[in-house]
Amino acid sequence: MNIGFVAHDAKKKLMQNFCIAYRGILSRHDLYATGTTGRLIEEVTNLSVHKFLPGHLGGMQQLGAQIENDQIDLVIFLRDPLAPKSHEPNVNDVVQLCDMHNIPMGTNLATAELLIKALDRGDLEWREMYK
Repeated sequence: MNIGFVAHDAKKKLMQNFCIAYRGILSRHDLYATGTTGRLIEEVTNLSVHKFLPGHLGGMQQLGAQIENDQIDLVIFLRDPLAPKSHEPNVNDVVQLCDMHNIPMGTNLATAELLIKALDRGDLEWREMYK
């Protein structure tokens, strides 16, 4: 499956720790991320991540295009709901696209872990039939 990753600046370290913790599961899938988030994931996990442009420089639009073309099966977007900056990616566009295209999405650590564990159990195999 194709997994997309995005993290607001305040959540990038959390994203790294998440990816370290679930490296075994993630290694069996194709990973995509906005530029800085992807680089940071690669640095700590040695996993290969297809990196889009940085989120605020077009990476969110690239991820959105992948979602619209049914090329992403799951999105983890760790966002900072209390202090998003104007230069950081806007979660609303990605949430809307995920809802329109039935893409499971985790926007915090709790939902991200649930989705990754469900992926590991095979609970998201319906995505293959849906395509």
